Amino acid sequence: MRALVLLFFLLLTRLAQADEPTITVTVGKDTRSFTRRELLARSDATTIKVARDVTYRVPMTYRAVPVASLLAGMTLPPDSVIEAVALNGFIAQLPPDLLLNTDERKAVAWLAIELADHPWPPIPREDMSAGPFYIVWTGAEVGSIRSEQWPYQMAKLVSQPSPLSRWPALAVNSALPPTDPIRAGQALFIVQCLTCHKLNGAGAADVGPDLNLPQNPTEYLTPQGLHDLIRNPKAVRTWPAQGMPALSDYLSDSEIGLIVAYLKHMAGRKQAQ
Repeated sequence: MRALVLLFFLLLTRLAQADEPTITVTVGKDTRSFTRRELLARSDATTIKVARDVTYRVPMTYRAVPVASLLAGMTLPPDSVIEAVALNGFIAQLPPDLLLNTDERKAVAWLAIELADHPWPPIPREDMSAGPFYIVWTGAEVGSIRSEQWPYQMAKLVSQPSPLSRWPALAVNSALPPTDPIRAGQALFIVQCLTCHKLNGAGAADVGPDLNLPQNPTEYLTPQGLHDLIRNPKAVRTWPAQGMPALSDYLSDSEIGLIVAYLKHMAGRKQAQ
């Protein structure tokens, strides 16, 4: 009888562990997995306050661990990024130097952990929270972190080659001067748009359509129409399943112009992967 009771207890424990949200961190052949319970039990788990939460748009308080500590001891290859993969298919490309920083005089990345008995509220205009895991930022230079560098509903962090070395089809004409605005548009596109879209088949996400194949938006939208679409898609067209958010709070008009210039340039550089 005791053996049956013990077996039943072990089964219940395993079922509870299976239901626990888990995030994995992979660098090369080194993979680490962390359950919510394990993260909350860590000595570096602490309570942080985020004055301007990009997702919730109000001050928020979280239990969190430094992202740098989850990567501690892992050797990141040169010219690499950390790909933050979300449950909904959103994929952000995060520079390692940002994630590894722990100096509050700059921007510090944290993995916020949603508590099972105290879930976060739904995201504005969504029917879900940002949990179970969400990368948030504190520090004096938090304003330098782009909106798409606050990925929520996190599932895994994976080291990958930098986007331009991994996907040469994203690259602009090499003859462009280093200071050409189109290069600035390319950098913005990689941070703000590659999270959901591909271009020339290049990119890891499939949330939105490819923005160069078969046609580039600059080929079928007016310059003002495309500018308005990026600023606030609902100002151009809307439907119940629309997923693209307004970017007017995160991109200035001049930055939107840079992205449009990059797209227009890439319309002449179509190539299938």
